[in-house]
Amino acid sequence: MSDNEEDYMSDAFLSKIQDVKPGVSMVRRVKEAMKKEVQQKEKNIKNRQKSYKEQEKESRESALQSSISNENKGFALLQKMGYKAGQGLGKQGAGRVDPIPLNIKTDRGGIGMEEMKKRKAEEELENYRQKVHAKQQNETKSLQDFRSRVRTEREERKIEGDLRRSQRACEQLDSQKGITVPREDWYWPKADVDDEADEFKEEEEEEEEIVELTSFDKLQILTSYLRGVHFYCIWCGTTYNDEEDLSSNCPGDTAADHE
Repeated sequence: MSDNEEDYMSDAFLSKIQDVKPGVSMVRRVKEAMKKEVQQKEKNIKNRQKSYKEQEKESRESALQSSISNENKGFALLQKMGYKAGQGLGKQGAGRVDPIPLNIKTDRGGIGMEEMKKRKAEEELENYRQKVHAKQQNETKSLQDFRSRVRTEREERKIEGDLRRSQRACEQLDSQKGITVPREDWYWPKADVDDEADEFKEEEEEEEEIVELTSFDKLQILTSYLRGVHFYCIWCGTTYNDEEDLSSNCPGDTAADHE
């Protein structure tokens, strides 16, 4: 290699070549500009004149963080009266040790405004709780009424069913003993009769004052008749030999006794 020819691997040769990578120089310039901007902002913050409120806040915080010195006239008077630093107020030293904290008022509400807002919020909360409690009580009462109504309807349907069974059993047992007419009309199931007979019966009922019995009353009377005359229990479904056999083997004279 001659002396006039440059070595293409040397630093002198590489420094002459331009960087042709797209965007690299642009990114470098952007980073430098952002760095200078941040430095300028920090410099402006340091050199900026603080406002009166900021100066007041800094002086207040620095004063609150430092303890009262002997140069304070009030503190000097306390020391003359026997007070020592760190001791509580009062003869027994059981009072406050730290000064009363300073609360800066930032809004424009009058004195007592916060207490009024707090009291109003508590009243609204109490009213809300009372409404919720009343609603829960109404829902509970409605549920209890519904359950009671359903239970009553179910019991009434059961009584009607037992009464129909007793009437059929009474008609069958009376017929077996040769009884052709029931002791009371409702002892046997209602039979189909002519309209004329119905009209005649209604006229007789209008002339006589008849006490209307409930299904429960009819069931009690009819089961008592079946047990006393025929020694029959509708819940056992059995005709016993005599009264002693009925008393010994039948649990009782009500549906509840057979459950």
